[in-house]
Amino acid sequence: MNSTEKDIFYTSTNSYSTLNAFTDNTKYTWFACHGMGYLSRYFIRYFKDLPSEEHYIIAPQAQSKYYQGEQFKHVGASWLTRENTSVETDNVMRYFDAVFEAEAINSHKKLIVFGYSQGVSVAMRYLAKRQLDCHHLILHSGGIPKELSATDFEHFTGKVSLVYGTNDEYLNEARISYEIERANALFKNKVAVFPFEGKHVVNVDFINGLTKK
Repeated sequence: MNSTEKDIFYTSTNSYSTLNAFTDNTKYTWFACHGMGYLSRYFIRYFKDLPSEEHYIIAPQAQSKYYQGEQFKHVGASWLTRENTSVETDNVMRYFDAVFEAEAINSHKKLIVFGYSQGVSVAMRYLAKRQLDCHHLILHSGGIPKELSATDFEHFTGKVSLVYGTNDEYLNEARISYEIERANALFKNKVAVFPFEGKHVVNVDFINGLTKK
């Protein structure tokens, strides 16, 4: 058998979700990347208690969708797998470009880039590949891509928050220490670490607490 795998380029359509309205009163725009298994329209609900007049939330949607569980009732999505990662990463980056253009994000005031779990990897790769700066980068319960280095973030001037649950079933003590070291190596004195008592869940208290900081 002589099997050949080939690539093809085509135009695709994908959705994304927003919460609140962008107005002259908006102080912060969020670009919030969900974790594996989420759909953006549900993930965005974690931000519903932020003051609506000050916070505009944009949640991109991972393209690869699948049924969850044996009942095939719920649908989730994944950003990347180890299959053809380089090409799939480029696809995600172009999709993010389209969302940024559609929402004119680069003209907004203070940009907060939020990555949760698997969303950490695509958020960080986008900042690095597009040399994007932001007011605040939040890395929540995810892993920093191994290929990234400090030179990828020499342009970065914002602050960085590393958030994780102390009982996270996917992050043991050694992994947490490794991710903290990686963050400090990439961003040096810009990193603040915020552990919380909990599992692999979105820390809504941390999100809402940002309005008080």
